[in-house]
Amino acid sequence: MNDWLIDDDRLSVERKSLLPGAGFFTPDSFEAEREEQEVAETLTGSDVVVVADPDADGLACVALLREHHGDAAFVPAGPHKLDDAVAHLAEYAERGVDAYICDLCPDERDDLDGLAALTERADSVSWFDHHQWEPTATERVREAGVELVVGDSDEECSADVTLRSLPGEFPDRFGELAAVTRDHDLWLREDPRSDDLADYAHWEEPETYVETVREHGADLPAEVEEFLAERRVEKEALIEKAVERAEIREVDGTMVGVTYGRCSQNEVAEALREQGAEASVIVKPAGSASIRGTDAFERCHEVAGQVNGGGHPKAAGCKPDIYDDMLDYAHHWTTQGAVAKQAILDAFRRLPDEPADDAEE
Repeated sequence: MNDWLIDDDRLSVERKSLLPGAGFFTPDSFEAEREEQEVAETLTGSDVVVVADPDADGLACVALLREHHGDAAFVPAGPHKLDDAVAHLAEYAERGVDAYICDLCPDERDDLDGLAALTERADSVSWFDHHQWEPTATERVREAGVELVVGDSDEECSADVTLRSLPGEFPDRFGELAAVTRDHDLWLREDPRSDDLADYAHWEEPETYVETVREHGADLPAEVEEFLAERRVEKEALIEKAVERAEIREVDGTMVGVTYGRCSQNEVAEALREQGAEASVIVKPAGSASIRGTDAFERCHEVAGQVNGGGHPKAAGCKPDIYDDMLDYAHHWTTQGAVAKQAILDAFRRLPDEPADDAEE
């Protein structure tokens, strides 16, 4: 494949919003081999290691752990790479390491057999999170010998949990960092700095983000604000495209906004809420989708749980298991996610009349 076919810089905003980024076209096998090699190099000689989701919440946890320990190796892992990350730690971490897992929640798909090997290899293994945990997941993690702390997903982000779980005092900027991170992660939207943190974590390299917030907390320096202003020109254009494509449907009494596009899902969901949506579904070109709720709909995690995902009552993610080959993806792009949209709307329809009981913490 010619590189120019997937070169974002040459695409119009309209076409860019319809297609996944260049990374989508890298085979998983190649990525897996590269990631394993990077993890092995990262862990060599490290006494402390943290596996975390590389979003603003997970990276705030990394900053806190580095402040607490003086240093910590960081291994990024999204929700669907959790089992691989645990297995890599069990194989490559130094013996006697202090290991942490932050802002990640296992589900029934994850093979966490590596946890037992990790707890044998490590001096300690701690897990700080705030997602909705199933009792079976809680049990198997604790039975492996892991110190597990799960916060209330309606009240805390993982940075909050990490901050209160680590011994000792932290400078005030870390408490403020956790609070502003929570504002975005729980979709409270009361502090404008929370959008800055979320965007900066998304656009900047994780190591740079961690060191910046470790030094400055939630008050990002002027050069970062300039960087964000430049990147937001295109961001706003992609948001506008997704909002233009949206439609609002009534699904069993719930007004659901549905759209497609490569975009910032939170801002799109807010725009749809202003148009009357009680819940929003934003399907991405890469095949995944974000589900966002409001005070009128707090069952996003129940919807996502039916379509290969999970999350929080007001914010969840999923990737419906509907892609068997590249023709399915071609259909996905040319129909603007029609099959994925239908799969998720069907999950809304299958919700029981009463919300599921909260998972054990």
